[in-house]
Amino acid sequence: MGIKFENISTPNDARKKEVRTSFLNKEITLFGNPFSNKSKEQFYAELSVLLNSGVNLKRSLDLIAEMQRKEKDKKLIDELSVEIVGGSSLSEALEKNKNFTSYEYQAIKIGEQTGQLHKIAEDLREYFNRKNELKRQLVSSLSYPIIVLILAIFVVFFMLRYVVPMFVDIFEQNRVELPWLTQQIVKLSNLVTGNGLVILFGLIVLAIALKWASGTQWYYKLIGRLQLKIPVLGNYLKKIYLIQFTQAMALLTNAKIPVVTGIHLVRGMIRFYPLERTLEAVEKDIIQGEKLNDSFAKHPLYDKKMIALLKVAEETNQTEYIFQKLYNQYSTEIKYKGQIITTVFNFMLTLFVGVIVGIILVAMYLPMFKLSSVIG
Repeated sequence: MGIKFENISTPNDARKKEVRTSFLNKEITLFGNPFSNKSKEQFYAELSVLLNSGVNLKRSLDLIAEMQRKEKDKKLIDELSVEIVGGSSLSEALEKNKNFTSYEYQAIKIGEQTGQLHKIAEDLREYFNRKNELKRQLVSSLSYPIIVLILAIFVVFFMLRYVVPMFVDIFEQNRVELPWLTQQIVKLSNLVTGNGLVILFGLIVLAIALKWASGTQWYYKLIGRLQLKIPVLGNYLKKIYLIQFTQAMALLTNAKIPVVTGIHLVRGMIRFYPLERTLEAVEKDIIQGEKLNDSFAKHPLYDKKMIALLKVAEETNQTEYIFQKLYNQYSTEIKYKGQIITTVFNFMLTLFVGVIVGIILVAMYLPMFKLSSVIG
């Protein structure tokens, strides 16, 4: 984009704390931000077009607000418009609103100070377009296995709650001695039948406890470490966060933001403890004069391909191009791996359901042979 900007103020401590406790909940979460990434993509696209057409900022916001279908989105944009009328800049209005991140605030501030606000808005549109595309890939890869798993749980519960007791009644009436496997299935069925409400209540309490713990620092660190250790999925999840990192760095360096400042901003955006911890160390190393690739090479989180390309970036002074290339490569890899994971998970879940149902049926039919001999 060729925008020159040298003095970029870093966000204050309160702003950084707010961003760190909220950002990646927007990526992999059950509860989305009121102003979703899809809404932001549309917002920045319309803002870029209107500003590029010569419409002033206040009028652009008013027009965008009129286009909104959701009342909450219209109200949010109206609030930005009110801030503009009150004398605030758009970046200041975004900084005051909890629905916008530090990255958006800093990017818009760059656009205001360089007179390239419409170009920055277009960059932000592209940024959220890529994020939404990544989310669609994740949903496409993981939705079917999750549905199969949920159905499997319901099938097993139904058999333990209703099918097994029917067989047990028959066995008891005929005084058939039950094999060991059948005894274990009957015990499990009695547990489900007699304590169904207790189990349901326990699951609800567990969900509430996890929701509460998700806001604590120890949980944040623990989950970050555990995610990397999950077989197959660990590397997949790591690539997802690296995609977010390289995408944000590509846009920031393309705006001629110094690399160390870009790392500082991205560190406050992506809520993934291993990435945040390593970026903090990298930032300190660069400030102390260490080379970019040498600093990243200290951490196993970053693969050799990234280290090698970062070395090339420093030698050729093409940092923005290298981050863009890394983003494109990781995006291609994650799409391919998502398809493989979907196929493997579907097979494993189908096999799992078949084995569990098979065990229950075998356990129920084993006593039938004894029953037939007694009747005979």
